[in-house]
Amino acid sequence: MNEPLTAQGTPTMTMPAAQRPRISHGGQALLKWLDEMRESQPVWRDGFGIFHVFRHADVQRVMADYATFSSDINRLRPGGDPFSAGSLMLTDPPEHRKLRRLISQAFSPKMSADMKPRIAELTEELLDDIEEDEFDLVEKFAHPLPIMVIAELLGIPIHDRGLFRTWADRLIALHVDDPTDVEIGRMVGEAMREMGEYVQTHVRKRRADPQDDLVSKLIAAEVDGERLTDAEIVNTSCLLLLAGQITSTMALGNTFLCFRDAPDAERAVRADFSLLGPAFEEVLRLRPPLTQAARLTTTDVEVAGTLIPAGSLVINWLLSANYDERQFPNPYRFDLTRSPNRHFAFGHGIHHCLGAPLARVEGRVALELLLRRFSEITIDPDAELSYYEDPMFGVKSLPVRVRRAA
Repeated sequence: MNEPLTAQGTPTMTMPAAQRPRISHGGQALLKWLDEMRESQPVWRDGFGIFHVFRHADVQRVMADYATFSSDINRLRPGGDPFSAGSLMLTDPPEHRKLRRLISQAFSPKMSADMKPRIAELTEELLDDIEEDEFDLVEKFAHPLPIMVIAELLGIPIHDRGLFRTWADRLIALHVDDPTDVEIGRMVGEAMREMGEYVQTHVRKRRADPQDDLVSKLIAAEVDGERLTDAEIVNTSCLLLLAGQITSTMALGNTFLCFRDAPDAERAVRADFSLLGPAFEEVLRLRPPLTQAARLTTTDVEVAGTLIPAGSLVINWLLSANYDERQFPNPYRFDLTRSPNRHFAFGHGIHHCLGAPLARVEGRVALELLLRRFSEITIDPDAELSYYEDPMFGVKSLPVRVRRAA
């Protein structure tokens, strides 16, 4: 069933890790389970020995304390991913600080803001190609747009976007219950290899012939005499290609799932497009594209009364924190006036997503033009929606019926 997300029912607390509710079933059962875990078992050790953290304050603490909770989870499976070296997501200070300063010099909020006119052009091109009144919103719009934006930003040919989708789909398909599994690391590395080699070729071209694109800016970035290596540029570009297309695609689709559940909010946004900003933040809170973030303890530490030994994997439930009643009054309500809205859709602390400004610009521009083009966008009530698996939260397709604006 494709039901709205509501807080009803009580799940069991003794559920083995592999049998807990899955987000691939739509999220409703998982959210019920997360509600119960926040209330009665805020830190839970699953059957794999992994510790799960559910409350907003605890997730914030873990994500902010990089000295105790390391992002270098590849230490659990050394050598599993040959393209992890120099990855911004998998490093700690001081290396992370150096990488972030260099990458931020090239990939700045201003660069994202300057993309706004081009994002609008690409959006209009995609909308002009939609002639039907019934179509798959993900296939026709939500998936191709982010790929086009990221490819243009990096200076990579848009006509290769089919490759980008293939790589992303291969990684998403790697369902992980136990992230410490060495075999998972090997498969991730294999899935990344082809993309890394493709991007490496592009980096070599830009070193020889710089252009006005992000890869060229990453090559030229310099702080205190230090520059990014080819491996660091490749990993940064791969991260943007994957995260940019996956999260933005899911956020666009998730917007209309939220509007389905909160039609008054959609009507309010259509009447006043200045509300698109807070509306998009509520979408990110209620249906964050990424539901979890992993960390590795460097010492014994206590969280919410539970002792977590050194060397333990900790899963921060961003989705659960976004529904924590201690932080968000009436958390299941789509509230256009919610302020502050300290959700974790883009992470927290030193690993707060570097692409967040671009995702926000892209989401707001695309949604406004989409709503202006179609006076009604209705999800097919007979469609059986298919969702991705943790840690992604989004639909694989979204059949809709539209009415064009006069």
